[in-house]
Amino acid sequence: VLSEALKTNSTLDVLDLSCNSIIDDRAQALSEALKINSTLINLCLGRNATSDNRAQALSEALRVNSALTTLDLGHNWIGDNGIQVLSEALKVNSNLTTLHLKSNSIGTNGAQALSEALKVNSTLTYLCLGQNSIGPNGAHTLSEALSVNSTLTTLELWNNSIGPSGAQALSEILKTSSAVTIKNASFQ
Repeated sequence: VLSEALKTNSTLDVLDLSCNSIIDDRAQALSEALKINSTLINLCLGRNATSDNRAQALSEALRVNSALTTLDLGHNWIGDNGIQVLSEALKVNSNLTTLHLKSNSIGTNGAQALSEALKVNSTLTYLCLGQNSIGPNGAHTLSEALSVNSTLTTLELWNNSIGPSGAQALSEILKTSSAVTIKNASFQ
């Protein structure tokens, strides 16, 4: 019912569906609605047990949605496979400015996919990756992307076990880029 209403909505611009256990068929219906909706700018889908399959449905919508600027997918079960499909959508999405991916299951491969997206994405300004498993290699790939990306201004990396070598790679970017701020990057 909600998905059908979103297709014709002309006033709602913020929707928080946190903690609703959105299952695969509902995620697909929501994705179909987002492909059509042109007013929703802020969508929160945190704490929904969103898996890689549901991320696939959402990525299809992100490829064509022309309104959404903020997406919160924090505290879900999105792993590297889900992030890879979302990253492909980020390569072509021209509206999203804020993306929350904290407390998921993103590892080195997911960080690599996001890095490739950041190299070509020109709208994302804020990315939260706190409480994932990016590690030192993921931090290295993100730093490579930051050397090319000129729009991302804030990157949160707390509790990602990036280690001394990951911290070193990120600090090199901070020396050369005045645009990006890395917040709460723990090196353990």
